Amino acid sequence: MYSSRKIGLLLVAVVLAAACARASAAEPGHFGYGSVATPAQIAGWDIDARGEDGTGLPPGKGTVDRGADVYAEQCAACHGTFGEGEGRFPKLVGGVGSLRDERPEPTVGSYWPFAPTLWDYINRAMPMPAPHTLSSDDVYALTAYILSLNDLVPAEFVADRNSLPKVKMRNRDNFIWTDPRPDTTAKPCMNACVNAADVRIASTAEGRNLTPRTTGPLDTMQPK
Repeated sequence: MYSSRKIGLLLVAVVLAAACARASAAEPGHFGYGSVATPAQIAGWDIDARGEDGTGLPPGKGTVDRGADVYAEQCAACHGTFGEGEGRFPKLVGGVGSLRDERPEPTVGSYWPFAPTLWDYINRAMPMPAPHTLSSDDVYALTAYILSLNDLVPAEFVADRNSLPKVKMRNRDNFIWTDPRPDTTAKPCMNACVNAADVRIASTAEGRNLTPRTTGPLDTMQPK
């Protein structure tokens, strides 16, 4: 028979085992590397601005004149003095009415649907050699200047979190946001979709040293 001491120890062991099992189920696995992202680190990556309504745009503002100065220093070498593009670098202006042509020119003025998306792209990816080096005000200024180059805003336009979503882009109404087409036109089949007698193996990888001849430890998985 068990003594009271042995029974007590057994109960303690059962309780500890249950607690460990519960902790294992509740806590995510850890592989011995990395660390939990801090709020500051998450904030550093959570910088997107939504195109349709500008959600996520930060405080700040920028004028067309200031944007011209920043553009000349940071952007013109690749995108051209007036956004015409240097070499194979993308054009930022022009192409209006060309989207149905054999060689369309999808620029900010001809293709982009939302002005806040321009701010978002510049902020996260430009200038190409050194992204994330521009202040929010300079990104607003560049956005205002590029919109002005495309005759989408007047010269006195001031870009900020309130004014950018109100800019009407030329191609805004030509996007299909909900595609009505089905994913596939094939008739779905979930059971007995093919007659097994009709299946023929046309070729295999056997003898071509493409796959191991057996499964198991790596030292036995050698081609013939």
